[in-house]
Amino acid sequence: MRAIFVDAQIPRLLAVKALRPILPGIIWSPISSARVADLPEPPLPGPRWLRVRNRQCGICGTDLSLLFVKGSPGIAPAALPANSRLFLGHEVVGNVVEVGERVTRFQVGDRVVMQSRHAGRNCFSQEIDPPCRYCARGQCRLCENASLGVGPEGVGGGWSEGYTAHETEIYTVPDDLNDDQALFIEPMAIALHAVLRRRPRSSEHVLVIGAGAIGLLTAQAVKAVEPGCHVTILTRYSHQSEVARSLGIGHVVQDGDTYAEVAGITGARHYRAPMNRGMLLGGFEVVYDCVGSQSTIADGLRWARAEGTVVMVGITLNDLKVDLNPIWYQEVDLIGAGFFGREDWAGRQADTYDLVVEMVRDGRLRHEGMITHRYPFSEYKRAIADASNKRSGSIKVLLTFPAAN
Repeated sequence: MRAIFVDAQIPRLLAVKALRPILPGIIWSPISSARVADLPEPPLPGPRWLRVRNRQCGICGTDLSLLFVKGSPGIAPAALPANSRLFLGHEVVGNVVEVGERVTRFQVGDRVVMQSRHAGRNCFSQEIDPPCRYCARGQCRLCENASLGVGPEGVGGGWSEGYTAHETEIYTVPDDLNDDQALFIEPMAIALHAVLRRRPRSSEHVLVIGAGAIGLLTAQAVKAVEPGCHVTILTRYSHQSEVARSLGIGHVVQDGDTYAEVAGITGARHYRAPMNRGMLLGGFEVVYDCVGSQSTIADGLRWARAEGTVVMVGITLNDLKVDLNPIWYQEVDLIGAGFFGREDWAGRQADTYDLVVEMVRDGRLRHEGMITHRYPFSEYKRAIADASNKRSGSIKVLLTFPAAN
């Protein structure tokens, strides 16, 4: 099984982080802890485990951050015990090719996508009974036992020819969704969960910062949840603006004096100051930050109106120095939105993936125009280069795998 992974070897990770700005190709060198290797197919580690052969996988910004060692060892999650080997790729569609004797949810031939598999272990995948309070209510990404390391862990990932997983970690793709729609279930679930963390209300002004795949999907999810709100998306590149408009996203902002433009959209007062970003009084009721950089968080907090909310959808996995004064001065709420789980929706509890499938079927969530590049797995270096460079015109770059014999 050919696979791309990163071994958590601190000296190598620190060397790549330090040298990559002057030696961009270092990630593929012997110095790097990133590896492309042919691994032996492992036996299924337990009776409730199964094996998947991949069909296609998207390249996600989180994967690139891990590959290029963009994160900092000082961030909070880095204090937790981690897997010694990180298999990259999670936006992946595949077929079940082998099942353990106690697997009840799947059979050979089923088409599946990852669900909790890439978010780390949880009570169900570790077969811990009783489950923690979060797993018990379907919020497995918040599992309090995630770092216990009980039992086996899966081998392989989306950037591999296949992978093994516990049966609770994957999700069956409905027959009426094609492979491209299936690949977007996971990023659509991230976007929808973020919007449901702070639902927009009718007539509210909503800003989405960032127009990569997650930003474009978040803007769509805003309109899917509340069609009566006013959505603005902040893009960086012309090809992002074109796709945003084609998806029916209301107001697209790309160039110019962004503070003045967003003030004009919301009717806010824009105050400039020397050696300062400036400040708005008034602004957006909700800001979804799909970048999560030091700069976007600082701007988002200043663009939210008093008692507004900034939802952190994206993150850079780095220590950040950010002006938090708007949280105090304007009583702005700053909340996080990681992954997905179970949602309160239309008077019922529903799995985020199930809601996504419903919204794909009725056209409220679409992927058209977002897949910009496809490469066979053998050309992974070209695929990663294009995904890393938005000037290539990339939004979502896919790796494809040959059909099973």
